[in-house]
Amino acid sequence: MRLTSHRTRTERPYALVLHAGAGGRVEELSLEDQANYGAGLRRAYEAGERVLESGGTAEEAVCATVAVLEDTPLFNAGRGAALTASGRAELDASGMTGDGRAGAVAGTTRIKNPVYAAQQVMSESDHVLLVAPPEELAVSWGLELVEPEYFVTEARLKQLENVQARQLEASRHGTVGAVALDRAGRIAAATSTGGMVNQADGRVGDTPIIGAGTYARDGIGGVSCTGEGEAFIRGVVAHDIVSRMRYLGQSLEGAVSATFDHELTSRDASGGIIAIDHERNVIIAHNSPAMFAAYRDGNDIVTLT
Repeated sequence: MRLTSHRTRTERPYALVLHAGAGGRVEELSLEDQANYGAGLRRAYEAGERVLESGGTAEEAVCATVAVLEDTPLFNAGRGAALTASGRAELDASGMTGDGRAGAVAGTTRIKNPVYAAQQVMSESDHVLLVAPPEELAVSWGLELVEPEYFVTEARLKQLENVQARQLEASRHGTVGAVALDRAGRIAAATSTGGMVNQADGRVGDTPIIGAGTYARDGIGGVSCTGEGEAFIRGVVAHDIVSRMRYLGQSLEGAVSATFDHELTSRDASGGIIAIDHERNVIIAHNSPAMFAAYRDGNDIVTLT
């Protein structure tokens, strides 16, 4: 599997990049045309960039970006997430800031925006990971609750039916995330997913595992991952990239390439990452056939679909 990379360095006093899943194309969902995917990516990017432009924090920016992706049923997070074997949406999310704070949730079924739940775990509790956080706690944090059916779309039900009938191979990819560097030099990353289509109820992938699917360290960089979750957990991929930069002095591009070689490609695992370093270098890399992403290159917002 060949590693494909997109690189840029923004001259703005902040940086932002997002992804909405890596893998093959998603024609089997029959949702919208390619232009609508691009429009969804752009809306999410603009939401995060508005935060950064107005002086907001990297943490606020990545949460705002991911929330838009969770609200867009084209992507595998929030409404429109992939369904478990029993037809449920079980949602995971995480967030981390470069000063070492982190929070994550797994197996949520009623919180409208899991990324905000992860943010609340990070900022309002002594914990890092909560599994199926109680509704009472979510309400006390001011989070919006919806009925479980809100997350289920006709397209995902059809996808699950086709996978269970063995008319379609189950996708192991599909996650959304964002990484940002704000005007003060603070880095943050956030990731959200519905997991794998037809996964066992209760299965948890890399998204809510800090260091596997999400990691950030001020002065070094931040990473959000998407792909075969078990491989990203075993390789602690997000942490490995940042550690190569921190301890070996590798460049962002060099660290990403080395981690893919050692932890993913050599083990026949596929996926993608987005990352930003402390010098506002941005990279999108994947060894899968395609990856949804958005970033700014000069005056233009570039969307990959």
